[in-house]
Amino acid sequence: MSDEPERKVLVRPADRPGDLGWVVQAHGEVYAEQFGWNTDFEALVARIVADYGADHDPRTEAGWIAEVGGKRAGCVFLVRGDCPGVAKLRILLVTPRARGLGAGTELVRECLDFARTAGYQRVTLWTNDVLVAARRIYQGLGFTLTSQEPHHSFGQDLVGQTWDLSLNAC
Repeated sequence: MSDEPERKVLVRPADRPGDLGWVVQAHGEVYAEQFGWNTDFEALVARIVADYGADHDPRTEAGWIAEVGGKRAGCVFLVRGDCPGVAKLRILLVTPRARGLGAGTELVRECLDFARTAGYQRVTLWTNDVLVAARRIYQGLGFTLTSQEPHHSFGQDLVGQTWDLSLNAC
């Protein structure tokens, strides 16, 4: 018997009961274990998810869950940015058991396809330089680093980075 079905990634909308709570919990647990981040990070993710859950426009904002073997293994969200025509990619996560399967790339591609369909001209995101695998995904899909700045957050000294992607490029 092959374990191939266990390694297949399925990306679906984040619209099932438990999806939003899982996003918050998974972020808190994974980032604490991997990077030593404290609950300030989980609280940030909880605010992002609560804002999305309470007041998102499904024509211009969406979230996705990646599943592997029928279990949640990743997520990403796209929300309105601060300026017209600009969207924000938020809270990309792939759990350790699903890494190396292409889930992160599939999630970000789904996000960018939706952004184009929704009429956005640009997608921006904020991340930290320690998230090397995520940065590789962003670079591979055409994002460029536009700024970076050291900060102390989540109990750690970090370097925050802003990445942008023009969706008008040919």
